[in-house]
Amino acid sequence: MNGIQTKQNIRQTVPFFMVSDMENSLKFYVKGLGFEIENKWTPRGKIEWCWLKREGGVIMLQEFGKEEPYTTKTGNKSGEGVSIWFQCEDALELYNEFLLKGLNPSEPFVGNHMWDVKITDPDGYVLHFESPTDIREETTYSQWKNQL
Repeated sequence: MNGIQTKQNIRQTVPFFMVSDMENSLKFYVKGLGFEIENKWTPRGKIEWCWLKREGGVIMLQEFGKEEPYTTKTGNKSGEGVSIWFQCEDALELYNEFLLKGLNPSEPFVGNHMWDVKITDPDGYVLHFESPTDIREETTYSQWKNQL
C-alpha cells in the first residue's frame, strides 16, 4: 500500500452479539427497539443466528450453542464491556419510543455535544443512541424539559 486509496474497500461494520436466549433477544431488539429481521439461520427449526436492521443500523445475533460457555475466558458475562453507538437524527425521539414500548433506557444526557440515550440488552450489551445538540454539556433530559 502506497498510501493512495482509489476505492472504498471497507463498506460497513456490523456488531455480532452472542446471546443466551434468542427469543428474549429478538423480543428486545425487534419488538422493543424496532429492528427488523433481514436474514436468519434456522438449522433446527428456530432462529439461531440473524441479521437485524433498523434504518442505517445493523447488528447480528447468534445464540450460544450447548457446548459454548455463557461467560468469557476472563470470567465476564458475555456482554460486559461491550458498547455500541448508533448515530441518529433524533435520539430523544427514540428515547420516548423506547419508553412507550415498555423498555427502560437511562435518562438522556448531553455529552460531547450529543444527546446520549443508553439502554442495555438482556445479555449486558450496552447500546447508545446519540444525536447532535447545542444544549449545555452534562444537561439531563429532565433538566432540559424543566427549562422549556
